Amino acid sequence: MSRTDVDTTPDNQPPGKNDHAFFGQPKGLLTLSGLEVWERFSFLGMQAILVLYFADAVASGGLGMSAGTAASVSAAYGTLVYLVSVAGGWLADRILGSYRAVLWGGVLIACGHYSMAVPTATMTWVGLGLISAGTGLLKPNVATMVGKLYRTDDDRRDAGFALYYMAINIGAFAGPLITGWLGDHRGWHWGFSAAAIGMTLGLVQYVLGRRHLAGRAKTAEFALAPDAMRRAVRLIVVGVVLAAVIATGLALAGWLTMGRFVDLLTLVSVIAPVAYFAVMFASPRVTPEERGRLRPYIVLFLASTVFNFILFQAYSTMMLLASTDAETTILGFDFPASWYASALGAFEVGLAPVVAALWVRMGRRQPHASNKIAIGVVLGGLSFLLMALPTSGHGGEGHLMSAWWIVGSYLLLGLGDILLETSGMSATTKLAPVAFSSQTMSLWFLSLALANGIQAQTVKLYDDVSPPAYFGVNGAIAVAAGLAVMAAAPWLRRTMHPVH
Repeated sequence: MSRTDVDTTPDNQPPGKNDHAFFGQPKGLLTLSGLEVWERFSFLGMQAILVLYFADAVASGGLGMSAGTAASVSAAYGTLVYLVSVAGGWLADRILGSYRAVLWGGVLIACGHYSMAVPTATMTWVGLGLISAGTGLLKPNVATMVGKLYRTDDDRRDAGFALYYMAINIGAFAGPLITGWLGDHRGWHWGFSAAAIGMTLGLVQYVLGRRHLAGRAKTAEFALAPDAMRRAVRLIVVGVVLAAVIATGLALAGWLTMGRFVDLLTLVSVIAPVAYFAVMFASPRVTPEERGRLRPYIVLFLASTVFNFILFQAYSTMMLLASTDAETTILGFDFPASWYASALGAFEVGLAPVVAALWVRMGRRQPHASNKIAIGVVLGGLSFLLMALPTSGHGGEGHLMSAWWIVGSYLLLGLGDILLETSGMSATTKLAPVAFSSQTMSLWFLSLALANGIQAQTVKLYDDVSPPAYFGVNGAIAVAAGLAVMAAAPWLRRTMHPVH
């Protein structure tokens, strides 16, 4: 089959506005959403049971960590995942191209999940390393490819991102159901096996639907010159090998302990976004107009950090709380504690099309992106404040809160996530300097790394303070941050113009 038989649009150009094949959106959105369904199935399905696996007794197949340590290590893993996204964005822009970066990222993720299916602690750490590398390649670049489906003046963009987010949350809903049941009834590594199969299915449909994608060129959009590319590849290989050797040596010498590794990742998660913003502000390839739009982006970045600090604990402290302090029965039906994570995905699946339809109906009258993000942060804070109520005044170990408290908390969190993440990712693709398109999306994911880095330190207090104090204080801080973004709305609207 010739190339012209398959490709209907230039490799790096958006399809025309008359492409309405997927619920009024470009057909390529179906391919990318399908990939993310299975990537989120595998990633969040695994993450729903990861902290429980860490905290479970060794005799029961777990790693025997304390609750606080398990949550901290789980957050550190999330930090590593999103830190690597910086390298993933750069590799896509300069060496691989978006399509191949996503493809090879998916391959690494699948290999990581297959590694975790092997019931040994060593293979667990190997698998988490592969998943971190693969997700760093896939996540920033698949979101960038969604942005490439739309022209800048296409009003369908926000609605498209909302549908994309709804689709991937189908995976977020289904993943914990499958992996949670297998982990509870057959063993943790059976759950990890299901995640591996899910990622494999995602890769198959991604390759089959590639002809509908913008950004599928075999070369990078801002590729390095051949000599520079060869040097870069050599440096990357040598750097990775050298880092592995040094880390192994320090670990064998007893210096690089798990606690120190977590602390190191937190430090890097703080330094990386500061350095990255500095590089983009100083780059001669960034125009003055683009530089001006990066300033309000810092506010959006910090808002994302605060919200995701709350969101990611849906898979750590909230899972631990559910497993020890909450009922696991609804309407007479018993379920694994990890199924609570599916409630978050279910709410996002149900609410995302409602939000998308609302934005389409409102058109230019819809709230500014900064206000959508601010409301999302406030809702995230309220989800934690809600958890302070049923955990107050019940010091006895026999008390179990009703399942509906956690379900209600996840409802608030799910709606906040839809508002913040869809608006944030959409705004990122609009505000990104042309020469840093994939890297700027990586910068958005660095807000997730920073959120996890902060969480990796904060959750250590989970064993030492009361649940009402832990959830109440963190929730109040998030609400205050959201209100601060609302107060800055006039300045944000002015400096983000013409982005709505």
